Amino acid sequence: MTTTSERVSETLMREASQRVSQSVFDGSRLRVVLLVDVYDGAQQQFLEAYEQLCNQVASVPGHVSDQLCQSIENPSQWLITSEWESAPPFLTWVNSEDHVRMVEPLHSCVRDTRSLRFHVVRETGGPAAAESGARGLQASPRIGDGLVRHALTFTVKPGSEDAVAEILAGYASPESRVDDTTQLCRTSLFMHGNRVVRAIEVRGDLLAALRHVAKQPEVRAVEEAINPYLEQDRDLDDPEAARLFFTRAALPAVHHVTSGQDSADAERQALYYPAREGCGMRLAELLARQDAVASDDPRTPLLRSTIFQRDDVVVRLVDVRGGFDNVAMLGLSEPELAAELAELLDAEALEAGSAGPDGVGAHRLTVPRMDLVTDRRASDA
Repeated sequence: MTTTSERVSETLMREASQRVSQSVFDGSRLRVVLLVDVYDGAQQQFLEAYEQLCNQVASVPGHVSDQLCQSIENPSQWLITSEWESAPPFLTWVNSEDHVRMVEPLHSCVRDTRSLRFHVVRETGGPAAAESGARGLQASPRIGDGLVRHALTFTVKPGSEDAVAEILAGYASPESRVDDTTQLCRTSLFMHGNRVVRAIEVRGDLLAALRHVAKQPEVRAVEEAINPYLEQDRDLDDPEAARLFFTRAALPAVHHVTSGQDSADAERQALYYPAREGCGMRLAELLARQDAVASDDPRTPLLRSTIFQRDDVVVRLVDVRGGFDNVAMLGLSEPELAAELAELLDAEALEAGSAGPDGVGAHRLTVPRMDLVTDRRASDA
């Protein structure tokens, strides 16, 4: 006969097996693979642009090495691989304005690119590899849930927030099925002040899904409608201008965790964490630790959490049990965590509680909850 304690143990083991944890913060070495399709006749121009870029990236903190390869079957296909000490320094660089300027010479000679990022899990080789052993390797394979998460963020002109929210809430959902292997599963759109955040969940190929959505007339109509309200001008008829806008708007997911539980009354919320200048990645890492603590608690109301970060913009997208509002406090079990979090936040962009004798108390920390504009699943389309 199964005892109560055995049933509880089985439940906890089952929940643990369903947990998903994906993060850039485990300290593993990073391998970046860039697939490049060069215009016919532009190989020499591409090579010169690469040499210039290579010289510049060599001085970027965290960069280890890179390699340029050309296809033996199709001379227009090239492969660039680079190794980094870990993911955070690469992401800090690749999402910076310096990177945007560095890669500009490539645009006139490249037809298409695709970037893939991998943590190193296993390594074999000669004496050098043997000496390094497991240093910098990912400790164990991660278990995913089949979804890829990404977000975009941009600001609109102050005073236009209500008009923009109305446009964004009223769009017709595009066809969710991209192809036999890719589907747009969920789109959640939030606003805080004049900042817009659009988070998407894709099953399959993220890049294919983004391109699919961009081609849909109902999406194009919405983008055109909000164009006059954007703080950063864009011309969707100019491919280069549109590419630059969406490059700067990209808000990559740097951490995702689930508690292994589920709930029919799950509620989606988004919290906005404006970081002090240069502290965005540190803030995202602290929130990742906070989520780990929260998801390990068997009584947690936290079902899923994704942290998005670019520069000094950090957004925490969470699914919690319905009726739970104090999301910012989840995982802040130690006063030191609350004090560190408050230290990394931009006080001018955020209303934070005043410091007490022992620093900023967790109960006095206020993080803005973004306003939900629309949240649509594939079944809602």
